[in-house]
Amino acid sequence: MADERFAYLLGQAAMDVWGDMPRDVQEALFETAMKGHASEREALARLLHDRHPRTVRHILPNLFERGRTTSR
Repeated sequence: MADERFAYLLGQAAMDVWGDMPRDVQEALFETAMKGHASEREALARLLHDRHPRTVRHILPNLFERGRTTSR
């Protein structure tokens, strides 16, 4: 149970400082988080983009090339 709590806290901290992380660290963290969760890639990319607009275009470039709509 402590592992889950610490993982949650670390995840929250990563989201809080996502925009300050170097791009290679963002990519590594994103790819590691998405292993085995391919169906959630776009949702996480959108969440990170909404919180830190300048940081996510390199993670899912096709999402932004298609043109984001205002509906989610």
